[in-house]
Amino acid sequence: TNTISALHSPIYILLLFTRVCLCSTRVHRVAFLSSFHSTLRRKRKMTKCYPTVSEEYQNAVQKAKRKLRGLIAEKNCAPLMLRLAWHSAGTFDVKTKTGGPFGTMKQPAELAHAANNGLDIAVRLLEPIKEQFPILSYADFYQLAGVVAVEITGGPEVPFHPGREDKPHPPPEGRLPNATEGADHLRQVFSHQMGLSDQDIVALSGGHTLGRCHKERSGFEGPWTTNPLIFDNSYFKELLTGEKDGLLQLPTDKVLLSDPVFRPLVDKYAADEDAFFADYTEAHLKLSELGFADA
Repeated sequence: TNTISALHSPIYILLLFTRVCLCSTRVHRVAFLSSFHSTLRRKRKMTKCYPTVSEEYQNAVQKAKRKLRGLIAEKNCAPLMLRLAWHSAGTFDVKTKTGGPFGTMKQPAELAHAANNGLDIAVRLLEPIKEQFPILSYADFYQLAGVVAVEITGGPEVPFHPGREDKPHPPPEGRLPNATEGADHLRQVFSHQMGLSDQDIVALSGGHTLGRCHKERSGFEGPWTTNPLIFDNSYFKELLTGEKDGLLQLPTDKVLLSDPVFRPLVDKYAADEDAFFADYTEAHLKLSELGFADA
């Protein structure tokens, strides 16, 4: 009886409450610190230290940008230029620090990769403009072409930071995604190899709103949307409405619907173009700067 009374005494209850509060505080403190350090790690990973380029170089970037707008508008080649920029950057490997957006696509060895079939046309179209700006690296020039391609077709303005240097050796073949594979393959290429996120995978997939596949180049035929020269969120809308005659859905497109992490992002982007543009801008910027200006 005395023991029971002691357990219900105000002093015991106060001590018990204090102990519970202290334990709870420790738990919340640990959770807060874990979240804080996780945020720090993400920020540290995303930190960039961009090189300083001369005023002459900056002026050349702006002039080249104007020339690129004219070329892309005249030739209706925005999809081709975006593909060139993506394929140039998407070979980066975070473990070996090789590949990436460093101008090697101009070399015949990389153009000969099966995934790059047809990109020799982009390189050839760009060369007359590049010759006017010898100060620019091919690395910067090809990524600038991708930025302009998105902007001129109605997409978001992706930030561009110059200063990439051309590298002499192209990456080995086989680092770009295979359109016939599934979610595990996408994560292997984009996440494990390049260091991008699931959100980046889905947002970048939305870039297929531009362009079409050609059977002689990829084995697939057709556009993803009814207007393949406009950058908008119609890729996601078409994905949700199902397959239609004349429109393309690759295995890597369909997996965005079946994967439990990818699917909510598809729904989000189909319903909210502003949200898609915001996430696409972030993903495109990250892709275009893989291995560049890392602090």
